[in-house]
Amino acid sequence: MLHRELPSEATAGRVIRLARGRIAPGTDDGPLQAFQPWHARLQPLCWWQEEPVALSLEERPGEDWPPAREWLARLPEPWYALIATALQVAAWLENHRFCGRCGTPAARLDAEFAMHCEACGHRNYPRNSPCIITLVTHGESLLLARSPRFPPGRYSTLAGFIEPGEAAEEAVRREVFEEVGLSVGRVSYYKSQPWPFPHSLMLGFFAEAASRRIRIDGVEIADADWFSPRRLPQLPPLYSISRALIETHLKEVGGRG
Repeated sequence: MLHRELPSEATAGRVIRLARGRIAPGTDDGPLQAFQPWHARLQPLCWWQEEPVALSLEERPGEDWPPAREWLARLPEPWYALIATALQVAAWLENHRFCGRCGTPAARLDAEFAMHCEACGHRNYPRNSPCIITLVTHGESLLLARSPRFPPGRYSTLAGFIEPGEAAEEAVRREVFEEVGLSVGRVSYYKSQPWPFPHSLMLGFFAEAASRRIRIDGVEIADADWFSPRRLPQLPPLYSISRALIETHLKEVGGRG
């Protein structure tokens, strides 16, 4: 449904209005505004259902603009790619208005996602920060943990950024040991998901723990425990890759019908 070729030649189309992580309601209970003429401040974004879409990055959200996470929770899964693209491009536009090499104001290019510096020639592209996200298991049991930032009662999988020079599988083993003190055996890749809060790319893995003895770090992890598939805490939202990892494991061990 989403085609990533930039509609740079379009002079009219749909618009998604975004400010401070909130998206304006559009037509048909969705986030897209009606087909309309485009002005020069809009950022061409993509094609959606064969219609060109542009991003309108605005200073302040309206009072009725839901947060992006609320849109992701209410919309069907195919919309995730559009919302994620808009959020990540918006963060890039906000944070890279000046050249990171010489400080000169940068100019937006229309043919690609790029900010160009006329003074030194440096170009800046939207940032992707690779992360690992891992469901650790021991038999049918799942290791789930709480960040201090989570809503009360919610538990999720372990995650962390990949460090310079580090392979993704190495990051899995390091993060699991650092956060909960566990060594893991087999590590297997699942799938990836863009996580535009603000610019992560989540690489999902399953990892088998060598033991069940947990030692939390007390900083990034406030609590962690082993859970039976038949007795689970509050889980992350359905649109997240962490939830997909959990649901995949539950189906494999017969924990969900």
